[in-house]
Amino acid sequence: MTTLSSATDAFLASRAADGHQTAFGVLVRRHAPFLVAFATKLTGSRADADDCVQEALITAWRRLPDLADPEKVRSWLTTIVSRKVTDRMRARKISEQIDEEMVSLGDDPERSVVASSQMDALKKVLADLPEELRVVWVLREIGGHSYDEIASEVGETPATVRGRLARARKTVLERMQEWR
Repeated sequence: MTTLSSATDAFLASRAADGHQTAFGVLVRRHAPFLVAFATKLTGSRADADDCVQEALITAWRRLPDLADPEKVRSWLTTIVSRKVTDRMRARKISEQIDEEMVSLGDDPERSVVASSQMDALKKVLADLPEELRVVWVLREIGGHSYDEIASEVGETPATVRGRLARARKTVLERMQEWR
C-alpha cells in the first residue's frame, strides 16, 4: 500500500479532487517551496509571494475537479500562482497610476485636497474589499477590461465576474456615499 507522502502527484491530485484534504496537504507541502520561490522572484517580495501562493492554493483546491491532466499538477499550480501575481502587480500598478493622476490634478489647491481626500477614501474602501471583488472592480472600473477579459484573467466565468462586480460596486457606492 502506497503512503500519501510517496504517492505520485497524479494520484494525490485525483484524491484531492474527490475531496481528500490530506492528499491536497501533501501536494501543498511538496510544491509550496517552489511556488513561493517562483512568486518571490516575480514580485520581489516574500510577503506578496506568500499572499499570492495562498490565494493560488485556495483557487487550486476549488478547481481541482477541473484539472484536465493530473500528471501536470505542478505546472497547473505554477500557472495559477503566475495569474495571482499578475493580478496583484496589475492592481498595484493601477493604484500607482491613480496616485500619479491625483498629483497632476492641476493648479486648484482646493480641488487637489478634496480629490486627494476622496482618493484616499476610495483606496481605503478598495483595500477593505475581499480580494476577488477588488480585483474585478479595479480591472473593470479603472483598467477598462471587458467581462470576458476579466473572466479569463481571474479564471472565472463572465457571469461570476458580473456578480462580483455588482457586489463590489454596491459596496463602493455605499461606503463612498458621503462623497456623492
